[in-house]
Amino acid sequence: MRGVRLLLIFFPIALLAEFLHWGDMIIFGASALAIVPFAGILGDATETLAHKTGPRVGGLLNASLGNLAELIIAVVALSAGRIALVKASIIGSILGNLLAVLGLSLLVGGLKNGVQRFNRNRVSVDATLVILAAIAISVPSLFAEEIGGDFPAVEYLSLATAFVILALYVMAIIYTLRQPAEDEQHAPAIKPVQEGPQWSLGRAVGIMALAVAGLALMSEFLVSSLDVVTESFGLSEFFVGIILVPIIGNVAEHLVAVQVAIKNQMDLSLSIALGSSLQIALLVAPLLVFISLFIGHPMTLEFNHPEVIAMVAASVIAALVAMDGRSNWFEGAMLLGVFFILAIGFFFLPAGI
Repeated sequence: MRGVRLLLIFFPIALLAEFLHWGDMIIFGASALAIVPFAGILGDATETLAHKTGPRVGGLLNASLGNLAELIIAVVALSAGRIALVKASIIGSILGNLLAVLGLSLLVGGLKNGVQRFNRNRVSVDATLVILAAIAISVPSLFAEEIGGDFPAVEYLSLATAFVILALYVMAIIYTLRQPAEDEQHAPAIKPVQEGPQWSLGRAVGIMALAVAGLALMSEFLVSSLDVVTESFGLSEFFVGIILVPIIGNVAEHLVAVQVAIKNQMDLSLSIALGSSLQIALLVAPLLVFISLFIGHPMTLEFNHPEVIAMVAASVIAALVAMDGRSNWFEGAMLLGVFFILAIGFFFLPAGI
């Protein structure tokens, strides 16, 4: 991960570009690259806190803070009124983890190690949860058309759905933390606890605070420079949200999943991909619904039809791949192929769909 840390050089570049008015293109590029190491540092600090506080509290911290980087970016975008961007980034994060990250992990792991095996019992529970989560957050979208576009009704449905999803997430954490040690392999991996850097508790908290501040500032720069970038490259805000923003916020975690797959640690690699998807669907998405009310830009869980179809299909495909307890490089290639086809399709979708 040292190579990722080198991208911190773009933090002062982004600051200079903003205050010296070097142009939105430079601001966007520098801030996007600076977000990557900040997200990685935030993950390291979270893992260190988890390691210092013991397995139960540590598991809770990882489950709560594992996708904090994506949440920060989304909150900044919400405060700027970029609701379409935020909703697209929710779906994009789920698709990216289930198709791109899992696919790349299976591909490179299979090419390096041949057929790889993992604990089918544990992964199957995660895969089932991913399907249920995808269906749950699709409910407002499926019913909105029949409701007839009545915004208050769709908003109330989204709030009710978000509340139930959060309740399920809390119960999943309780269930995981209460599992006896001998049965842990059967517990849903909301987020794997990994060995973090050798930081003291106080240093980890301080570094986490600095990383959060850096992420918030760079996210502000990223969102404020978005219009010029989309117009210059002919990209829609929807495409940026569903493809580019999840990649920017998840690169560090994606690299970890691929690295452990190369080391033939497929249980951990699948836990990262599936666990991150679960956090986005069961924690980040419903939290954003409630946060949007306080910000003054109410957001519903109503997504367009291509988003819903892609999300449910990706969850089913990932579950089928994970159910047999073994993987190969061709399965990874198939997942990546589906991701690229979807990305091309999303690129051609008209703005405001």
